[in-house]
Amino acid sequence: MKTYYEFFAGGGMVHAALGAGWSCAFANDFSEKKAVSYQANWGGDSLVVGDIGVLDASDLPGHADLAWGSFPCQDLSLAGNGAGLNGKRSGTFWSFMQLMDALKRQGRSPKVLALENVCGAITSSGGKDFEAIVQAVANLGYQVGALVIDAVHFVPQSRPRLFIIAADTAALTPDVFAADTPNPAWHPAAIIKAFNKLPKGLKSNWIWWNLPSPGQPIKTLDELIESPARGVDWHSEQETSALLDMMSPVNRQKVLQAQAFGRLKVGTIYRRTREGVQRAEVRFDGVSGCLRTPGGGSSRQTILTVHGGEIRSRLLSAREAARLMGLDDSY
Repeated sequence: MKTYYEFFAGGGMVHAALGAGWSCAFANDFSEKKAVSYQANWGGDSLVVGDIGVLDASDLPGHADLAWGSFPCQDLSLAGNGAGLNGKRSGTFWSFMQLMDALKRQGRSPKVLALENVCGAITSSGGKDFEAIVQAVANLGYQVGALVIDAVHFVPQSRPRLFIIAADTAALTPDVFAADTPNPAWHPAAIIKAFNKLPKGLKSNWIWWNLPSPGQPIKTLDELIESPARGVDWHSEQETSALLDMMSPVNRQKVLQAQAFGRLKVGTIYRRTREGVQRAEVRFDGVSGCLRTPGGGSSRQTILTVHGGEIRSRLLSAREAARLMGLDDSY
């Protein structure tokens, strides 16, 4: 059975995705609140709750096949503070790399490194942060490449994310997963531009990872909404009216079109500030907007149901959020 280390583990989404063919040798997250979810689903035998910066390579057992790091995005996000890899949160990337460097010196480098973050990491600090990440990984002897994968290929959530995948040069890379040229499905213009700006030495170490196209049917947002939603109250008529009043004419027209549809339509709303005015923006395309943590100041996503003249609103439930992240109802 393959083994892995899971850093910035959160509630264990990577654990859920890898499945029964993989065994978690070590997991770490700073948040005790997230650790409660992790332990409830996967147990706590492999989980260490605390600052990654105080960990030592001796804390990591064995020789893992994979090390995964979904390091914090706040300083790299386009909506963040612009601190980049020098920021307090996203800068924890360097603590992860120090552990990987220590493993290399002990002859225990994982065969594969996988890093995940927001797409803002591609252009953060004028592209210097992306180059620094690629350089740091290449310095450990890995071949490296990057992809942008949108969750919308798998679940009804618009969530493009950057994945930087590195493989031990001593390991064979299956041809099916590598190509000579970029694939527009996984390599948007931003990645190609970032690659072109890399130093020559890094370009020679680059892999254009090429994944097969997803083929499974995808449920719509309407199919994922639970009725009744657990632990979430519907808004009052006054609260729903206030949301409608916050909509621009374009968004109010979307509601009118949903009413004319004649059957139940489910949409999602985000509150955004446009030219100094807070607006409620709605979509009825069967896809949710990107889920965010309200801890950084973002608004929680709101559900809007329209059935003829009846318009109701409420917050997205915890179970619905889990479904939109691809988790089974057993989570």
